[in-house]
Formats: sequence, C-alpha cells, structure tokens
Amino acid sequence: MTDNANKPLLIELGTEELPPKALDELAKDFALGVRDGLARRGLIDPALDVKTYASPRRLAVLVPGVAAQQPPQKSEVLGPYLNIGLDPNGNPTPALAGFAAKNGVAVEALQRTTDAKGERFVARSEKPGQATAALIPDIVAEALKALPIPKPMRWGDRDYSFVRPAHWLVMLHGADIVDGAVLGVPSGRISRGHRFHHPAPVHVTDADAWLDSLRAAKVLADPAERRARVRAEVERAGRETGGSPRLSDALCDEIANLTEWPVAIACTFERDFLRVPSEALITTMETNQKFVPVFDAAGKLSEHFIGVANIESRDPAEIRKGYERVIRPRFADARFFYDEDLKAPLSAQFESLKNVTYQQSLGSVWDKTVRVAELARVIANRVGVDAALATRAAALAKCDLMTRMVGEFPELQGVMGRYYATANGEPADVADALDAFYQPRYAGDGIAAGGVGRVLAVAERVDTLAGIFAVGMKPSGNKDPFALRRAALGLARTLIEGDLALDLPALVAEALAQLPETALIAGLPKAKDGKAPPLEPGRRRAELGAEIVEFVIDRLRGYYADAGIAAEQFEAVRALAPTDLSDFDARLRAVAAFARLPQAQALAAANKRIANILRQADGSAAATIDAALIGAGAEAGLHGALVYAQSATAPLVAARDYVELLKRLAQLREPVDAFFTDVMVMADDPAVRANRLALLAQLRRLFLNVADVSLLPSA
Repeated sequence: MTDNANKPLLIELGTEELPPKALDELAKDFALGVRDGLARRGLIDPALDVKTYASPRRLAVLVPGVAAQQPPQKSEVLGPYLNIGLDPNGNPTPALAGFAAKNGVAVEALQRTTDAKGERFVARSEKPGQATAALIPDIVAEALKALPIPKPMRWGDRDYSFVRPAHWLVMLHGADIVDGAVLGVPSGRISRGHRFHHPAPVHVTDADAWLDSLRAAKVLADPAERRARVRAEVERAGRETGGSPRLSDALCDEIANLTEWPVAIACTFERDFLRVPSEALITTMETNQKFVPVFDAAGKLSEHFIGVANIESRDPAEIRKGYERVIRPRFADARFFYDEDLKAPLSAQFESLKNVTYQQSLGSVWDKTVRVAELARVIANRVGVDAALATRAAALAKCDLMTRMVGEFPELQGVMGRYYATANGEPADVADALDAFYQPRYAGDGIAAGGVGRVLAVAERVDTLAGIFAVGMKPSGNKDPFALRRAALGLARTLIEGDLALDLPALVAEALAQLPETALIAGLPKAKDGKAPPLEPGRRRAELGAEIVEFVIDRLRGYYADAGIAAEQFEAVRALAPTDLSDFDARLRAVAAFARLPQAQALAAANKRIANILRQADGSAAATIDAALIGAGAEAGLHGALVYAQSATAPLVAARDYVELLKRLAQLREPVDAFFTDVMVMADDPAVRANRLALLAQLRRLFLNVADVSLLPSA
C-alpha cells in the first residue's frame, strides 16, 4: 500500500547573485506560484501558509504538508441533450455515439443530468491521481516562468533563460529526492553554503533539516532572520562608535539581500567632509555604498559610518580600510561640487533654464518657471502669503537642477536649493520653500510646512497638470510618465491639510490660460488625414479644466478610504461639487460624524424619499411656503421645526460649522417621521400639495447645505 502521508516539500533553486531590490518580490511570487500549482492539482489546500525563503544566491519555498499522490481525479463532460442524442424511437443518434466514443465510454455507460434547458447526457469518469513527485518539476517550471523578470538572461549554450544563471536544485519531499530537472539543472539533495566560510557542498537529509543545515554552513536563508541579524550587527557596531546609527527599513532590506552572513564593521571618515550638506553625504553612503550613517547625541551626522560585510573576517581592520578607502573619493566629489556651486549665487542659474526642454509643446524649464511664478503670485495674494516671497521662491525653485551637486545626485533637488539659497542670504521662507514644495514626495510624507512652500507646491502641481493634460499625455492604465496621479494627490493634500481656501476649477483655469496655444493644439485628437481639427481655445480650455478637476477629485477616493471614510459618505459630498477642497474636507468630516449618529439612517431614508417625491413632482412645488395652508398636527410640527432649524443653522452655514449643523438637523428626525406617517404629501388640493412639496424642498435644501445625505445608507 502506498504511503500517502503528508510530508514537507522543499524546493530550492540556487543561482548566481540575484538582484537585491527584486529579491523579495521574486521570492514571494515564486512561493505563491508553487503553492498555487500544488493547489490546482489538488495536493494542498489553496489557503495553506507556505514558507518563503531567499538569500542572494537562492530562491526557496517550504510547503508544510504535501501528500505523496493526488486524490482520485474526477471528470465530467457534458454531452448532447436528449432530443439530439436519441431518435424518436429512443435509439442513440450518431451525435450521441460520437460523444461516447470521443470520451472512451460505451453509450450505455453515459449518465444524465439536468440544467436550465432540459435533460442531457454526461460522461463521468474517475482515474487515480498522479504521484506528486511526477508533478513537481512542472509546478516549479510554471512558477519560475510566471515570475516578473523584465530581462531574462541565458548562459552557456543552454536554451533556458532566467534572471540569473541557475547552478543547483534541491527538491525534497520529506527525506525523498524528487527526480526531475528545472532550467536544465537536475535535482538532488546537495545545496551550497557560504562562498568563503563553507565552500564544501551542503548535504540536506530532509526538507525540515534544510534551514538548519544552511545556517550551519553560514547562510541565513530566512530573510526575516537575516534582517534581524543586520539590525543587531549595526547596533553592535554603533555602540563601538558611541553614536546612533540610522538604518532605514529599505536599506536594511537591501543589505540583507546582499549578504548571507552579515557582519557590521564600524568605520570613520575625515571630519572636514562634514561641512558638505549632510544629505549629500548620507545619500552617498546609503544609495551608492549601502553604508549606514551614524549620528551624534545632538542628532547631527558624525564622522562615523557602518559597513555590513558578507563575511566574518579574521582581520576586520582590512575590511574597514577598504570601506573607508572606497567612500573617500565619493565624499571628495561631493565636497568639490558643493564648493564649486557656491562660487556663484543660485539665481545665476536662472537663465540657463532656457536651455533645458521641459516638454516640446510646453517650452523650456524656464518657461514653466515663469508660469509657476505667476500662479504663485496669484495664489499667495488669495491665501494671505507674501506674494513677493512666493514669486522669488518660484523663480529659484528649479535653479538647483543646473548645479553640479544635483547633476551628480538628482535625488537632492530641492535640498540643495535650500542650502544654496541660505548661503546666498535669501529669506528663510524662500530657502525653506525650495525644498518643501516637493512635499509630499511619497506616500505618508507630510505636506510643506510653511506658507510660501505650500503656495509654491500648489502652483507647481497645477501648472504640471494643466500642461501635460493639454498636450494629451494624461495617464492611461499603468502608464504615468509625468507622475500626474502623484501630483494630483499632492495638490489635493496640500489644499486640504494646508487649509488653503482656493477655488480649484478657477485655479486650473488660470493655469490653462497661461499655456501657449501650441500646447492646446498638440493635445487635439488627429483626424483621419493626420491633421488636427481647428482650435477653439476657450472651449478646449473649459474641457481640459473639467477633466483635470475630475482627475484631482478622483485621487481623493483612496485618500479618504485610507482614513476610514466610507465611499457613500464621499459621494454624498461629491454630489454637491464643492470647488474648495478644504471646504470639501470639512463637509466630509461632518458627514462621517453625522453617519455615526442614531438618527442618521432614518434621515438618510427620509431624504431619499423626499428626493424621489420632488423628482416625480417635476417642479410643481410652490416657490415659498404659505403658512395659512399648513395643516395641524404633524404638518404644523414639521413646519415649526423647519423654521426653527433654518434660523438656528443660518450662522452655522456661514461659519462652515458643518459638524454642528448636521447635529442640529439630526433633531428633525421625529417631526420628519411623524410627517410621513400622518400626512399625505400628494393631496388632492393642488395648492395644499404644492405647499407640502415646498415644505419638503426647503427641508432638503437644509441638508444640501452640507451634503446629499440621501446617498448615505438608510434604515
């Protein structure tokens, strides 16, 4: 009898060094591919939690329990309906005989089933499942083929391709070797340890012993364990320096994906380099060399840094010398660039922006800078920021792109502008804005802290959106070469979180008004003859403006979803199309608070009912309420409550105190419920009917001062 007990399955593919930034994604996708392949063949539960392993020279997956054989494989093939499969005398037709022959069964063995169209024949069969060992090579090959590898490579004279050449393969089901080959490499139980600490082959007795076998060979195959060791080693080396190392998650991940047995080495550089802006030194250390910067007790960059080696050396001093030697020329370059850039004021770079093309139809970076400066002036005047400072900041904002330092380290744009502007004696608000206006740079980053920076951030993003939409290069699918989605969200966040009361459609219209007509023409759809239709500038700008505003608002869906605000609440505010995003936010926060009140669902239902009644009435409501036509009881009660609510909420509407406004309106639940219970809105008397419709219309307008609450979930 075959032993079909579940056993752990190990797959390890050994390669040359894998790209560190892609390693985590490759390992995860490989493990998921193997799991899904096993699940599709009925060998494991699709929800089984498999263990993902990876190191610079291997991808591996350990599946906790896999049977030795598939369960019996059942199949069901639907055949012809009875009226086609049988003749009038009940004998099999050629169609039924052909179906039976095709499926390898006798006509008499066919069964019947029923669906919506009637009774039909079906061929059912069952055959034993295949051995797991026979299926695994194909499963592994499928998983590897599905990996996101943009540029696979070939090696030797083989026809196989992968991200890196493959050298060994371990496939063990329990203690048994799974025979087969993947990428031309035969499987076995021989793995490989650390290149230098353990060059001998690593014999793996069974799947469960693999991880410990590699650890004994100085390879930490568990990425989480390796990351923990990197952090522990960096902390240990940091204590040697007397400072505090700063190891970001991203750098920790990259170091862990470059090492199999990480060992940290404390190093130093000449203190004279510290007069170079710390961001430049840190960028060099982290981005170029994968070193960890160390800070002193005051939080300033120190002359210490930490390198992480992939070897436990008997002579760490030699490794230290190597790290210090390799970082010195990089720092010397940064110091040279910085000193050279300081020989001329930042503003001296302004004219050179004319030589840099921003976009063919939009002109140079200088042209863009001029447009942004004008927008910044207008925006600053509207929000109470010094317009002269905002215009000056806009004029200098792109100048650091022409400096030597940013030419070498593009990621320092803005940062170096701030340093150079400060060194040139520019006002602090201007210098800070040159760096801050790039915020938010990434998800979770804050917006610019200062008023000038926020004005510049808004102006820059509005001009970018207007220009790129105008030339017809808006995002499509996954393509967004100008990062317009990020620009739109950054614009919206700056307006909302900066509480800038600006009319977004008007702002976009002003940005579009500054664009040359060549840009508007460039974005027009071409006719069949290849020519663009005649330009109608006003109409074209209006269409673009509406499209851009809609694009910006759409970015807020995810923004508010992340904040826990329901989609229905977002739509309730969006239905009113507030043009001021800070006002949009205030309304939405109020709606979210209102939705938590016990009266909310009933009032949402009442608003739905009112909206439907008014829609069906088709404008037959009276223009004003005639108090003489108000009936006694529930009708009078609602009218009185409405008059009081209108008076009480008028100052709240003016003050945009939407939270308190909706709290007051929540008190209308009882008179509204009573009205709909006791009063017939569509009375026979036309005057009474019109008056009651006017009563409901005014009630609905009260709620529409905030949002269309009829779109909220109702009881």
